Order: sequence, then C-alpha cells, then structure tokens
Amino acid sequence: MKNVIRDKNIVLGVCGGIAAYKSIELLRLLVKQEANVQVIMTRKACEFVGPLTFETLSGQPVCISLFGDDGDASIKHIDWAKEADAVVIAPATANILGKIANGIADDALCTFILAVTSPVIMCPSMNTHMYENRAVQRNIDILEADGKHIIVPGEGELACGISGAGRLPEPEFILEYLISILSTKDFTGKKVLVTAGPTRECIDPVRYISNYSSGKMGYAVARAAAKRGAEVTLVSGPTNRCVPQGVTCINIESALEMSTAVFDAMDNSDVIIKVAAVADYRPKKQADQKIKKSGDELVLHLQKNIDILKELGGRKKNQVLVGFAAETQDLKNNAQKKLTEKNLDIIVGNIVGTPTSGFGTDTNKVTLFFKDGTSESIPEMDKEEVANILLDRILMVK
Repeated sequence: MKNVIRDKNIVLGVCGGIAAYKSIELLRLLVKQEANVQVIMTRKACEFVGPLTFETLSGQPVCISLFGDDGDASIKHIDWAKEADAVVIAPATANILGKIANGIADDALCTFILAVTSPVIMCPSMNTHMYENRAVQRNIDILEADGKHIIVPGEGELACGISGAGRLPEPEFILEYLISILSTKDFTGKKVLVTAGPTRECIDPVRYISNYSSGKMGYAVARAAAKRGAEVTLVSGPTNRCVPQGVTCINIESALEMSTAVFDAMDNSDVIIKVAAVADYRPKKQADQKIKKSGDELVLHLQKNIDILKELGGRKKNQVLVGFAAETQDLKNNAQKKLTEKNLDIIVGNIVGTPTSGFGTDTNKVTLFFKDGTSESIPEMDKEEVANILLDRILMVK
C-alpha cells in the first residue's frame, strides 16, 4: 500500500502565533512524503516567519492576500479549495478559530476555508488562559460540530512563561493525524490485537534474558491498522517506541505476563497479529538478590515458556491469526512448519541479522506464507509499508 499522501494536494494554513516556526518543519515533513503543498499565511503570520521560507520549501508561491499583481489572485482561493485533498491550519490562533467558526471571511485563509469541502485539520496553539476561555472553547465546539478536525494542544511550558495547555503538537504528530484522516478505513468495525517487542525473563533484580527486538515492526502494524479504522489493542514488551495514535497499549515484561494479556483479549478480537519476539525459556528460579560473582562459571537452569502463538492457534474460533518467524536460515521450511503446527492463517517470515532487515531496522524484507500453501515475496521496504501489505492480505483471508 503506497504512501497515502503522496501526490495529494495539501494546503497548509499558517497563523500569527509564536509556534509558526514549527509549521516550517511540518511543511518539510509533508514535502518529504511527496505531497503537493500550497501555503496560505495570514499577514500576522508573516511577522513571525517570512513567506520566502515556505516558498523555498514548497516550491510554490505563498498566498497572503486575495488581491495581488498577478490578475487572478482574487479567485486563487477558489481554485485551491477545489483541488485540496486536505487542509491543515497550524498554528490555529484564537482569532482564526473565532472567524472560521462564525463564517467571517476577511482575509485569504478564512475566505479559502469557506470554499473548502475536503477535510480540515485545525491545531489550536495559544496562551493557556486564552485556550481555556469560554469563547474559544465555544468556537472549538462549533468547529467540531461543523465537521472540522481539532487536534487538542499539548501541555507544558509556553513561550509566555505559563505552563499548561496550548502547545502546538509536534509536526510528526500532526503528520500522523493527517495520514490517518486520509487513509482508507477498510478495517472499520474490526478489533485487532497486536503484540510487539521483546520479553524480559528475570534472572535476579538487575539481570534478565531477552533478545534484540526493537518493537518497530509490531508498532508499525498497530499504527497502520489504527489508521485504517481498526480498534487496536497493542500488547507490548519493553521498547522505547511511542504508542501510535488511537491505539490502546498494555505494557508487559515477561512471556507469562504477555500470555495473560493476550488470552484475556483474544475472544474480543477479530484479527490477532503476533509480532512480538517472545522468549522461549525463562530462569527456573529467580534470585531475590543480585547474584554475586563467584568462580569461573555460572549455570542457569531454564524452563520452557508457554508457546503463546501455538496456544492461540488451538483456541481460535473465527479469528484471523497471523504469526511472525524471524529466522537465521532455512526460512521457507521453518516458516511453513510453524504455519501448520500453530494453525495460522498467515506467517510472515524474514531472515534477521542483515543491515536492512530484521531487528532494529527501519525496513524489512519478508515473505508471506499462506495456509493454502502459496507464498508471496515482498521486496525490501519501510516497515509500515510492509504492515499495510500484510493488512491487505488479511482482508483476503476467508
């Protein structure tokens, strides 16, 4: 599945707030995603950031006024509104919120918005007391009732010195929100359970057995499913990944904790995608205190953990069950054996240990093996693109 905003016409509205500098980074991210971006700035925005910066990054003229020297400036806003696939206003000041909520059209941005029929995302950013003002909140309620998408501002220390709500969300967050809005919602109504990351099996209070899983692939699957409308529950081992927007995350440490969380959630799931790298064994006994160094050898006695994926295969009813097989050799035979033994619908196999595929990498090269005996080799690509292809194939499972 291709990048959903590639070649899309995105209009970025920039208002006169101190956070206008963050819009430069948002524009850069949109261009990096190969979107066609046109920028409309209010005159006050130009007091904070120069139009030339936006023109240089977007490769297109910035619209500031309805009237200009080119002769057709007065209808430019109509053309842009017809062509726009989505609009993002960041930052959205109290002034612009009030004017759009009440249908006022006294500048280029407000007039343009009145003609737009595509999704409009507004990102309020202002002083905390301004944001909490009843008039501003009333305008936000009107905008939401009118179908505008409002991203709740973050909390923290603001430029004015006050600490509280009013921070413009980070550009990466706004981009993710936009992608979610424009994504096909073919998983709407489906409940998807995803596992991700490693497990840790404690030896003593300061040591554990684990693996190199970063959680990137599992989080990519959860993120992609949520964007496509699914209700996603993510059971995650220890990672440094941010929980994707719209995803409910259950954090666990050990394989036993993961098994409990997964079995509790499986009956309420339509699709189960088991991406986590779960430890096969755990120490038979966990020391209460740190094990002190003594002698040249230390023997650990391990006992087998429950095979969560196999247990899911034995318990599943009408769910689609997907597993992952990270192998170092003989991928086809090992993956197909797991597919059969664990009663899976699909297993995703990949060879780990290469610089561009496997644990910790941003890309992956996988082969999908299906229960009907067929397989599909996926070329190396970004892990979220792999996730979307997997979701496409899950929809085809009967």
